[in-house]
Amino acid sequence: MSDFVLAIDQGTTGTKPHLLHIDGRFETLPGFEHKQILPQPGWVEHDPEELITHLEGCLAKAGPARAIGIANQGETVVAWDAQTKRAIYHAIVWQDARTNDAIGALKEAGHEETTLARAGLPLDPYFSASKLRWLLDNVDEATSLRRQGRLRLGTSDAFFLDRLAGIFATDVTTASRTSLMNLETLAWDPVLCDLFGVPMECLPQIRATADDFGTIGKMPVTASVVDQQAALFGHGCRKTGDAKITFGTGAFALCIAGDKPLRDVASGLLPTIAWRLRDAAPAYALEGGVYNAASAVNWARNLGLFADYAEIDSFASASAISRGLAFVPALSGLGCPYWDRSAAGMWLGLGLDTSKADMMQALLEGIALRAGEVIAAMSRLAPIGARISIDGGLAKNAYFGRFVADVLGRETIIPASTELTGLGTAQLALIGAGLATIDTLPPPPAAKARLAAGKLADEHRMKFHTAVSRSRNWR
Repeated sequence: MSDFVLAIDQGTTGTKPHLLHIDGRFETLPGFEHKQILPQPGWVEHDPEELITHLEGCLAKAGPARAIGIANQGETVVAWDAQTKRAIYHAIVWQDARTNDAIGALKEAGHEETTLARAGLPLDPYFSASKLRWLLDNVDEATSLRRQGRLRLGTSDAFFLDRLAGIFATDVTTASRTSLMNLETLAWDPVLCDLFGVPMECLPQIRATADDFGTIGKMPVTASVVDQQAALFGHGCRKTGDAKITFGTGAFALCIAGDKPLRDVASGLLPTIAWRLRDAAPAYALEGGVYNAASAVNWARNLGLFADYAEIDSFASASAISRGLAFVPALSGLGCPYWDRSAAGMWLGLGLDTSKADMMQALLEGIALRAGEVIAAMSRLAPIGARISIDGGLAKNAYFGRFVADVLGRETIIPASTELTGLGTAQLALIGAGLATIDTLPPPPAAKARLAAGKLADEHRMKFHTAVSRSRNWR
């Protein structure tokens, strides 16, 4: 029998396999990148068959495992045929904004109070419900399959599990990102399903995060989880106030909120599920997302603002914001706490003497400052601890890490492992397989760096806030 569990992190830009050995050793195997399909402005899609091929590639690379855990993108959705298991349209990705008009109509009709009260979520194209409705309205095959009782709708994890493990299910963390699950009952809400026009009979069963999700070959799938919640677990966040920020495609901050959802509409923060371990009561979290982080850096690289990442690891000048130069990373609109898709990405304070390096310095700072806005909102609602753990590709950037510590005003921990989504998924799979409990897991990963809390001048925060205000309603 093998001595490891396999975690597959199926993310926005790629799919990676990770092995967590029973003795605590953790390793990451080479993964796969997939194509980003951009049919028109504001639309983002993935090929579901390519994603399945990459999942199968991860299984082949790893070999037989004691158990499997799968992390998913969260709000990304798929429609497929229950009989053939074939997707009938591309996966619509969480970044996609094609349902902006439909969401606007729901807002104008006064329905946001309903989604906030029942799902804990504002009306925004980011969440899954309006994307699922779009598939029903715009994919001809969806109508015929529904008539035959063969239409299945769900987040990407449900498609993967149905196709590979023969179980039509999702987990409670993923369901909490759809705007269709009631945050109190942890079940699909008939009022919300009716509001969005999503037939409940087409949706998967909701299970715990560490649970039975069928088998792939002879290997049990014992965990399914949203990537951000997996990262929260992998960071070692366990008690109320523990927080992390993952700087990946977007920047996502989560903190443990306790055994009840924390609701404060004015904060712009999202009450959500951190995880549920089999039959135990769920742990709740607060979440705040910034749509563009590494995606903004990659966009700038494609524009030719830099060629090698070493170029943006340090800068000779004082901070860009202190020199009156700001960048608002609203390339896909503004997430928490504004929830404003009309906002546009922009630099402010450009002059004839502005260089490419200045623009990149401002861009990195803008991502950090947006994350700081999210943590500031959290700290007004929950007792955030004196340190925050950060991960993701941008956490490797020395300038960015130092500036984040200044913005947050807290000790900033950069773990030695950069694959905390995979680690958290594997730990949850261990628990789901009965090979560990939350109390017997190894301690959190060692720190690669501990950055002392800095201090950013209030005038610089206000300058950035002014820039954010100008970016809104620009489109």
